[in-house]
Amino acid sequence: MRLSHSVMKACLALATLSSAPTLAVGGGRPDKVSFYFAAHEDDWQLFMNPSAFEDVIRGAAKTVFVHITAGDAGLGMGRGDRKYPFYLARENGAETAIRFMADADAIPAEKTVSHMVFNGHPIYRMGYRNAVGYFMRLADGNGSGAGYGNTSFQSLKRLADGENGTLSAIDGSTTYHGWSDLVATLRALLEYERGGAALAQINVADPDPRNNPDDHSDHLMTAKAALDAASSLACVRRVYYVDYASARLPENLNAQQRDMESSVFAVTLAGVMELDHATSWHHYDGSFVGKNYFRVDEPRESCSADNAALAAAHR
Repeated sequence: MRLSHSVMKACLALATLSSAPTLAVGGGRPDKVSFYFAAHEDDWQLFMNPSAFEDVIRGAAKTVFVHITAGDAGLGMGRGDRKYPFYLARENGAETAIRFMADADAIPAEKTVSHMVFNGHPIYRMGYRNAVGYFMRLADGNGSGAGYGNTSFQSLKRLADGENGTLSAIDGSTTYHGWSDLVATLRALLEYERGGAALAQINVADPDPRNNPDDHSDHLMTAKAALDAASSLACVRRVYYVDYASARLPENLNAQQRDMESSVFAVTLAGVMELDHATSWHHYDGSFVGKNYFRVDEPRESCSADNAALAAAHR
């Protein structure tokens, strides 16, 4: 994939620094819950770092990672001739990375595991210190959004377009009946995890093809679902990241930021390998590590804890 000169110029103009500061709670962490919506279990590590790492260690009161698909590459619950299902290996990688970030300069703690029910749909939740990971395990939609035969050609894109009336989790835990059902579920998740925080930050792939051309269908549909879910919420900062297109852009992170990004990615791959599946360190490290391009859309209203509580009370 080659980027035109105009697209390259637009991407280079995107913000590369951490988001604007937010009112701190008791002089400590900002009064913000930051949500990272990822189609696959290595997306935020590659495309939204070190932003995610910075939120976990100092930039947010809580950081929530929502993984929409199982990242199963059409295997469904299959193992691909390995010891464990591929989707579980990818989840283990993401969980390991979340714990790694939350344990920066700390003794390891115990994680909590549950199945939270939102809008009637159970979703696997992992909690660790001030970080949370959700794994919705929806069928991987393939790069084009056409889906895979082994999972009945289901995909987020086909659900959004109305080509599929339903979209199921590959583990059989739940089925979403239409796009509005999925969006309502994500909205309930956002409201629950945000609680009374003054600001919610929604981190997604940039849906604008001028900045983020030729992206994976699941990335774009995950962004659409998250943005649709947050559309009626008050005091929301939206941060849009360049995904695959960043491979053609120059490195823009300093040495410390690159170390943060590469360490989280390495830990993710170690978690995948722990459950007996292969990784592609050389390809991804050579393509995406050292880069973090995004643009920020700030909320129009003034955000405070009182305003957020008032907005919640009148929903």
